[in-house]
Amino acid sequence: MLSVLRSTLISGLSLSLSLRFLLLSVCLSLSLLTGCHRTVANPTEPIVHLTFWHGVNPPANREILQRLVDRFNTSHPKIQVESLYVGQGDQQIPKILAAVVGNVPPHLLWYAPMLTGQLVELDAILPLEDWLDSLPIPAPIDPALWESMSLEQHLWSVPFSVNNVGVFYRPSLFAAAGITKIPQTWAEFRQVARQLTDAAQGQSGLLLPLGKGEWTVFMWLPFMWSAGGELTEVNAEGMDQITLNNPGAITALQFWRNLIEDGSAILSAPERGYELDQFLAGKAAMQLTGPWTLGQLQPTGVDFAVMPIPQAVRPATSIGGENLFIFKSTPAAEAAAKLFAEYILSEAFQTEWAIATGYLPVNLDARASQTYQTFVAQQPAIQVFLQQAAFGRSRPIFPGYNRLSDALGRAIEAVLLGSQTPEFALQQAQTRLELQLSSRRSSLQSRLSRTVKDQR
Repeated sequence: MLSVLRSTLISGLSLSLSLRFLLLSVCLSLSLLTGCHRTVANPTEPIVHLTFWHGVNPPANREILQRLVDRFNTSHPKIQVESLYVGQGDQQIPKILAAVVGNVPPHLLWYAPMLTGQLVELDAILPLEDWLDSLPIPAPIDPALWESMSLEQHLWSVPFSVNNVGVFYRPSLFAAAGITKIPQTWAEFRQVARQLTDAAQGQSGLLLPLGKGEWTVFMWLPFMWSAGGELTEVNAEGMDQITLNNPGAITALQFWRNLIEDGSAILSAPERGYELDQFLAGKAAMQLTGPWTLGQLQPTGVDFAVMPIPQAVRPATSIGGENLFIFKSTPAAEAAAKLFAEYILSEAFQTEWAIATGYLPVNLDARASQTYQTFVAQQPAIQVFLQQAAFGRSRPIFPGYNRLSDALGRAIEAVLLGSQTPEFALQQAQTRLELQLSSRRSSLQSRLSRTVKDQR
């Protein structure tokens, strides 16, 4: 089903995507970040106030975002966007769902696209394909990102920023350990982690994320894909079937467990695998993270570089980043929110946001611009993420993804802590997920039956 949806969307959107590339050149002569947008034409209209929820981190990136939001507000005097940090991803979910159920959602939401299914089920967000096709200066969105925008042949969000996962490492620690070759396979990676471990100095080869939250799952999935694993497979009825306990997943979990048993990997604090303290202090010579940390690392003066994730049977990485959702509200607020989304997609916004934060631009013209190419030349780490993007995989978008992620996260945590084997942990995760999804389907069917009965 996912492959059919992908083919349908790509074929249906190819003409409009070509038009985007042609028309965007009109925008290039406009001034930075004040071009490529339309303003509210009628000066007698009241000011439209929009709330924009996000979880941008680290704090320095939030300051950059606020500066760019302020610029939009200045150039759109009849629209005022209030940018509000509402916590990390896992912390946001209860707030978002409570706001939707209570009929007080934000107008705009920055969040990972896996939330799409739940928001569509709640009838909370606007489909955006007609608006995207109507833009006078369409943005050339990276074709690899259309999948993250789509569900059931509609587009429900636009990409805000994109990234993928790599391995950051300390070149000085590599040199001190006599390592001259960057590992390309899992066997080489494991050996290098051993060489970088110095118990007497309190130094470990690698920091692995501990926790059952989405961060841990996101960091682990490249290893599952690299080992040949897939989260879904087509069953006898031609439908996609979730398979958490696939051979690639077992292999990837065992590999992480091997690193722990070798004594060459340490675990992060629970649910804090994104923190860089151990890496900056030289206590962990390598860490899984993404380009969003470049803005935090560069001012420290600490040496660092990035390598692609070593592979088992194929190269792989997780495509990450957040999309922008527009919630249903009033016609005036929805129109204003679309103007803000158009601004977010513009070449100028994407160029400045990417250079300042380390995220990759979603706008292909921004990636190709001289300004951005000059930045890439000065920061070789970015080039690794740009090259890895060709092997990136998106997490599945369906209403039950949060349950899938929770089940996987619990399995990863149990294996890393040594309380369960990979086979047992993943079988438990599969069973738990099937029960949850079955219960959820029954609940939805019951609600539908009651609705039909009430309508009669």
